[in-house]
Amino acid sequence: MTVTRTGEPATGTDPHRWWGLVIIALAQLMVVLDATIVNIALPSAQRDLGMSDANRQWVITAYTLAFGGLLLLGGRIADLVGRKRTFVIGLIGFAAASALGGAATTADMLFGARALQGAFAAVLAPSALSLLTTTFTDPKERGKAFGIYGALAGSGSAIGFIVGGLLTEYLNWRWCLYVNVPIAVIAVIGALTLLHDRPGHAGVRLDVPGVILGCGGLVAIVYGFSEAQPRGWTDPLVLALFAAGVALLATFVWWQTRAPSPLLPLHIIKDRNRAGCFLTMMLAVIGMFGLFLFMTYYLQVILGYSPVRTGLAFLPLTVAIIIGSTQISARLLPHVSPRMLMVPGMVLAAGGMVILTQMTVDSSYTTEILPALLLMGLGMGLTFMPVFSTATAGVAPQDSGVTSATVNTSQQVGGSIGTALLNTIATTSSATYIAAHLRDPAQRALVVREGVVHGYTVAIWCAAGVMLLAGLVAGLMVTARPPRATPAQSPVPESVA
Repeated sequence: MTVTRTGEPATGTDPHRWWGLVIIALAQLMVVLDATIVNIALPSAQRDLGMSDANRQWVITAYTLAFGGLLLLGGRIADLVGRKRTFVIGLIGFAAASALGGAATTADMLFGARALQGAFAAVLAPSALSLLTTTFTDPKERGKAFGIYGALAGSGSAIGFIVGGLLTEYLNWRWCLYVNVPIAVIAVIGALTLLHDRPGHAGVRLDVPGVILGCGGLVAIVYGFSEAQPRGWTDPLVLALFAAGVALLATFVWWQTRAPSPLLPLHIIKDRNRAGCFLTMMLAVIGMFGLFLFMTYYLQVILGYSPVRTGLAFLPLTVAIIIGSTQISARLLPHVSPRMLMVPGMVLAAGGMVILTQMTVDSSYTTEILPALLLMGLGMGLTFMPVFSTATAGVAPQDSGVTSATVNTSQQVGGSIGTALLNTIATTSSATYIAAHLRDPAQRALVVREGVVHGYTVAIWCAAGVMLLAGLVAGLMVTARPPRATPAQSPVPESVA
């Protein structure tokens, strides 16, 4: 029997590891779906709390900004105090923030609760992925585990739409937040009884200047994309935000070469395969979040779907992502290089996007929307699983938390940028179309609907281009070979026979 220096069974032989995966996956699903679960509920929340059209975006943005901006700090905290302990703290804090948001009586209270949710999600997500990385070290089991994890990471956003639609239509929008409380309670109990981990690394220190520079730069850039929609790309505030964001991130990189305990050790992103995975993930999610945003409004506003029907319309996408991750990628990754899955995956996803560019004000879901969603889902499933597995393979234990955080940061920053950037493109294109075609006031309603759909299709063309760019990045940068069943594959070298 293999044991660790702490006397615990080696993670690869833990008899409860698959139940532990259930707990890890449950927590990850909660974090990912919460980025989208309130989308369908947003109109109801806006009416109840009196939000303006300009401010309502912060229900989404406050979460993704806090999540993406603080993930690297969360990864370092996981390395410092231990992954299991950080995992439990993140679950408890996330549940408390969710309850606060559900009980919100003002818009500002809801915005604050959503930001708090994002902060605790930033603690929870990297510890979850780190626990998965150190729990499954056998290549065959690792492939299956990451297939399940990748499926949840890719489909969680779509599941959020389904759950959000059901809760909004049959209860009310507040339950889109309250629902996290019982899930977190179950996950905490499971974590305390099923998960194992070594103590934290006493040598890890928190890089406070790095936190300020890195988080500040990300927030400035994403906020700049958000403000570009109402103000325009050449507005002085927007340009100042972009300039400040770039300057802060450049200073962050410089500081990481000199910090005694860097927030993001640069050797992690200097690795060609990891850097390629991080960039591929960010680009893929830019396009994916754009799809969710436009299809939600298209189905509800243009086609007149109810919240539940809108949520269910995303179900084929979710199923396709799960099949792509667990039945295709997980089975093929031990035999082919990661880019042989990632490149075709991005091409398939881009193909689905191109089909969506043909939609009109009266498109048929079955013949025009459904095929696109299936292609998108399969493409994402083929991509997400090898990205997670390759980016975290062979990482030193003291760096597993921050590496996991960097994967999640790529995902959240991509989602924030994609939502803000593509929404700005769609809105601008719609306004231009309406101004050019509105000649007869009696046709205003039809022209506006056509203009809105035209804006969506222009933005989706851009998203398709981003997907192809992600495929190009994966093909050129991710040169890793198929994983092999050797002791070197294990990221837990402390284990001894």
